[in-house]
Amino acid sequence: MDSVTAYQALRQPRRETLRVRGLKMHLTRWGPEPLALESPLFLLHGWLDVGETFQFIVDAFKKDWSVVAPDWRGFGRSEWPQEGYSFPDYLGDFDALMDQISPGVPARIVGHSMGGNIANLYAGLRPERVRCVVNLEGLGLPRTSATDAPQRMRKWLDQIKNSAVEKNYNSFEQLASIVQFRYPRFSPEVAAFVARVWGVPDENGRVRLAADPRHHWVNPILYKREDAEATWREIRAPLLMMTGEESDYLKRLGADGTIAALRAAHPGVQLASIAGAGHMLHIEQPGLVAPLIETFLETHLEPV
Repeated sequence: MDSVTAYQALRQPRRETLRVRGLKMHLTRWGPEPLALESPLFLLHGWLDVGETFQFIVDAFKKDWSVVAPDWRGFGRSEWPQEGYSFPDYLGDFDALMDQISPGVPARIVGHSMGGNIANLYAGLRPERVRCVVNLEGLGLPRTSATDAPQRMRKWLDQIKNSAVEKNYNSFEQLASIVQFRYPRFSPEVAAFVARVWGVPDENGRVRLAADPRHHWVNPILYKREDAEATWREIRAPLLMMTGEESDYLKRLGADGTIAALRAAHPGVQLASIAGAGHMLHIEQPGLVAPLIETFLETHLEPV
């Protein structure tokens, strides 16, 4: 991929750093500053991703929205905490970010994968602070069994005794080739762009992933889908959930991945399936995803 030119942004991003709960959080912004009584559109990225990959969605929007996309702690250009990672910290970070950026106005949120899970949980925990949510394949995790808990905790205890292994590559071109191999629906230009925001040069002239490698350690606390579902049922904001037609995520959820189960867990949800897309639908099919987002946002401009 040496001769490939990375995708060229149509709407130019701005970069900003805020201190959020003691850590430096990197934000990517697009569009005008929000009006005094308006919240920006929050775009929340998924695991091992960064806010900048929403560039494709932003470019596909017809309207020049005021947009902010944070890099979660330990991802992209945001700071890495010394103590490791707990999922509730992402909710705490977003709550604190809201206090700074949209303290008095309910937020419009678009979240992908992990970001979609954060958006749904936050909308259930702080219903008064969320105007509407678009969830892109943030479908929760498979159910766990209490019998898995001891082995999970043992594995975590073993992992934290050693330094996490960083992945690195010869060049951005090599990383782009790996990205395209893993995500064959990405064009070479898109893969080159993604490699540039997923990777950073290291001190040895190679390229390492921008995410803290400790994200690969297991979570010592088992995921409880029952707890998540109880929180989802507290959502009061309009909710649109999109899935990729070619994604295997619903299948991995088993009985929880059926349309009936999704509707039971998210009363009043609006569902949409995106043709020609897998799990990374915001990158693979922005031309199909962006209009659905905009239509939904325009429908819910006023508070419910």
